[in-house]
Amino acid sequence: MNLSGCTVCGIAFCYEVLNLQTIEQALNKLSKSNFRSSFHLNAEQVRYVHEKGIDKIRTHAEDFVHTRLAPSSIPNDGRQTPMKGHPVFISQHACACCCRGCLNKWYKVPKGIALTPVQEAKIVNLIIAWIEREVT
Repeated sequence: MNLSGCTVCGIAFCYEVLNLQTIEQALNKLSKSNFRSSFHLNAEQVRYVHEKGIDKIRTHAEDFVHTRLAPSSIPNDGRQTPMKGHPVFISQHACACCCRGCLNKWYKVPKGIALTPVQEAKIVNLIIAWIEREVT
């Protein structure tokens, strides 16, 4: 491990260096939290995923993560992700990817630094994996 900085972004002690867990490991850890495991898609949200298709849902997730989670400064951090509505919002709460505070607590992603494209992609992959489990 390169302790002087991440091989992806160059930031010392970045998420890319510290967090080496797989999606399966993350979902398993989240399932042990009473709060995180209480989130589920309802019938309307499952129907929405089926109607739109997982590729479109992924596009929505990429947009939400990029605009609401990735910036270094988020004026309404902690309140930017609704607790109902779009399946991606539900998944973000279930996966602790709803705000920078939760990202920091669960995945040691530092606040105040913009997410890298790799970090964004990992978050989206986790969100989509959770949604796929819910709709199958």
